[in-house]
Parts: sequence; C-alpha cells; structure tokens
Amino acid sequence: MQEKILILDFGSQYTQLIARRVRELNVYCEIHPFNKFPEPDETVKGVILSGSPFSVRDKNAPIPDLSKIKGRLPLLGVCYGAQFMAQNYGGLVEASDSREYGRANLKYIDHDNELFLEIEKDSQVWMSHGDTIIKLPDNFRIIASTNDVEVAGYKVQDEPTYGIQFHPEVYHTTQGLQLLYNFVVDICGCNRDWTPASFVEETVESLKKQIGTDKVVLGLSGGVDSSVAAMLLHKAIGKQLTCLFVDNGLLRKNEYEKVLDSYKHMGLNVIGIDAKDRFLGELYGVSDPEKKRKIIGRVFIEVFDAEAKKITGVRWLAQGTIYPDVIESVSVNGPSATIKSHHNVGGLPEKMHLKVVEPLKLLFKDEVRKVGHELNISPTILGRHPFPGPGLAIRILGEITPEKVALLQEVDHIFIEGLRTHNLYDKVWQAGAILLPVQSVGVMGDERTYESVVALRAVTSTDGMTADWVHLPYEFLGRISSEIINRVKGVNRVVYDISSKPPATIEWE
Repeated sequence: MQEKILILDFGSQYTQLIARRVRELNVYCEIHPFNKFPEPDETVKGVILSGSPFSVRDKNAPIPDLSKIKGRLPLLGVCYGAQFMAQNYGGLVEASDSREYGRANLKYIDHDNELFLEIEKDSQVWMSHGDTIIKLPDNFRIIASTNDVEVAGYKVQDEPTYGIQFHPEVYHTTQGLQLLYNFVVDICGCNRDWTPASFVEETVESLKKQIGTDKVVLGLSGGVDSSVAAMLLHKAIGKQLTCLFVDNGLLRKNEYEKVLDSYKHMGLNVIGIDAKDRFLGELYGVSDPEKKRKIIGRVFIEVFDAEAKKITGVRWLAQGTIYPDVIESVSVNGPSATIKSHHNVGGLPEKMHLKVVEPLKLLFKDEVRKVGHELNISPTILGRHPFPGPGLAIRILGEITPEKVALLQEVDHIFIEGLRTHNLYDKVWQAGAILLPVQSVGVMGDERTYESVVALRAVTSTDGMTADWVHLPYEFLGRISSEIINRVKGVNRVVYDISSKPPATIEWE
C-alpha cells in the first residue's frame, strides 16, 4: 500500500503549496480538513498541520483532535499549527506588537536537531503571522530563533513533534525544501518511491480491477487533463474505452480537425461529433455570460448523452478531475464562492446512470503533465495552454454570431501562432484574444473606418488560482497588432490586457 503524509488544512492559502513541495520529494501526501481526516493507519508516516487565517486566540479558532497522532506519529506544525500546539499543551500565544510578515533570518539553529540538519545559520525564512509564541510548555524546547521571533522553531522532548513559525513551503524560505526533506524523509522515514512511473503502474492496475470488462465513455477536450486520463484508461482497458470529442463551434481555428488527428495517432478510439450548428443556434441572441455558460453546458450534456447511448454496454463515465477540484469540494470553509459557473459540466453521470471513474483525482496539474510525459503523450498536447470549456463564447463579449466566431478565430490564430514563432508560447501559461462589444474609429488608406476592437491576453500562473500578466516584448505586440489589423477584415484596433488575477479574472466573462 502507498505510504503517505497527511496534511491537515486549517484554511491557509499555502496548504496546497505544502503538498506540492512534499510531492516534489517523490512522497505521496493528501490534504484533509482539520476536522475531517481519516484515522491514521499503517500507511500514514507523518502529519503536517497547515497555517490558517485564524488566530489561536479567536473564539471560533479551528481545534483539531490530535489524540491519535501526537506522540504516536511524527508531527510538524507550520505557523498556526505550531501556535495551536504551543497554546493547547500549556504555552502562551499572544498578538505580536507588529505583524510578523515577510523575510527574516535564522540567527540561532540547534544543529543537533534532526529537523534543521544542513540548514545554515542566517538562512532566510518567510514569516506570515500576527501572533507569536510567548511561552512554551515545559517539555517543549527552542530549536530555532530569528532576531524578532525567539520561538521560530521548537521540538517536544521525547517525541517526534515539531513546530515552526515560518513557512517552509514558500519560495522565499530558501532552504524550506531541505527542512521538509528532513521531516518527511529522515524523521518520517518515507521511501520517496512515488514517481510518475509508479503512479502509472499502480493506476493502470487499479483501473483494470475497478472496471473489469465494462465499457467506459470519456469526453475529450483536447486539453492536458482529458488527454492524460484517456491514455491511462487506454493503457488499462484498451478498446473498452470510447472517447467523444464534441465540436461546439467555439473552438480555435482548425482545432477540431487537428485534435482529432492527433488522438488517432495516439491509438485512441475517438468519435468526433460536429455539433456547431446546434450550439450556435441555441446561443443566438444571448448576451449574458452566465446564460451562455448554462446553455453550452446543457447542450453539451444533451449531445454527449445522445452519442454515448449509441455505444452499447457503457457502465462508466471517465472524467479528467484533478486534485485541486477534489480539495475545493471538501475545503475547510466549504467550496469557495462561485465567481462564475465552472466549465466542468456536472449532471452527466446522474442523467446517464453511469458510475464515475477519475484516474487523475490525486494529481496536481504539473504532476498530470509529468504522467503524460511518462505515457509518451506528444509535448504539443502536454504543453497546450488551458482553454475554457465554453470556448470562444466567453471571449466574445455580447451575443454570438458565426461571423464573430470566424473573426475571433482568425485573430486568436495570429496571436497564438505568433507566440509559437517567436518562442514565447512556452513562457506563457494561457493566452487568447477577446472580441469587445465596442467599435472604434480608424483610418485605412484614405477612408475612415468604424470597426471592432480586440484585446489580447497573456498570463503566467501555476494553477490558475492567481495569475500575472506577461510582459511580452513591445516589438512582438506591435508586429502582432499590425498583422491582425492588416489581415482580419473588421478589426481596426488592438489592445493588450495588463490586469492580474486578482482583482481581475483570466477570462473576461
């Protein structure tokens, strides 16, 4: 059975980052809410307590039950986790005179302590807390300090329990990965055997047992998640898998044909469904972005359901759900407020009376790509930018017409191919063009024009939760702008979006 580290989440923005760092060490870990975690069994090698936006002094502060963990398993409290243990077991935590936020340096380290092995004095750490530990319980001792924080790290005597008031998972803690290595590998004794190759091997065997001789249907999008899920299933059950790729008329230029062709070269059993007219007909006259999303979701379910029923004996629906989706659905504070309807289409399994199989539900996005590489999936597919489920429908502000779709496809094609040609595509996480519902005055030749405005968007990100706009070279933007205006009839102005997320979102609708 797969050994693991449990991470108990108290609502910190950094919790997922702790998990990603542990997995960088080839050690499997799972995030669970502090009040809903499984009872540790022989596979659990250690536990990490995350930070939190709460103070341990708050009336509604989260309080975990550590009775089956502390003293029995290696335990590391990070920030809130460290303060909770100090306060709960007889110490004292108070509000700091000044909020301790930002870079600090370790002025004292107990180099005999196993948690701080090979971590240098003056090593930079990242603080992010308003409280500080004033007094430790009698059997706790200090193992690290900064100039301003005496209890930057502690250990409980005669048991493998540790607390640190800084965040080892963030980039600004320069030796944070070494500290996590010390805890996860040296103290917890993890074998570091969770690799893309081992994941593929274990998942393929698991899928064979789970599915048996049943048939499975999967909706392909051309993106990374659905492609890797399809190849894992193909490796496990071969021709029992049928993939459906729906053209909703809102894909990028020539994408339907290109993606279908690439899948057939991968040996997948793929059925292409041309539903352009159905989608565009249903969207006629609709401007509201939420209505667009709901129409596209409903029509997709109807089209997918009708096509899937043509395949006899289907028992399972495969989905490309990944770990952040799973974490979100069971988060400490409940699912986040809905900013806009998610592009993943719900309702299919119930409508079709199918069981669900999600081979990627344990992986982060970067891990999905590594598994895809292990499965020899083309770098062109693995390196593809994310593309919204509703496609160009939410990049055409206002109502959608076939003419607007064709115009935006041309603009988008010029932009994306330009990024490829100038070796910028792989430096961008997501890029696209947006057709604005305004027209502007321009001059072409000796004539006055009154034509459409398009916005270009390019962002960097790791998981889409936050994003920064990309500083594309002015020369490149100038060249692309000229090419769009000269080649796409109906466009006379190009602008570049320099908003980050938050406060903006990546898509405009």
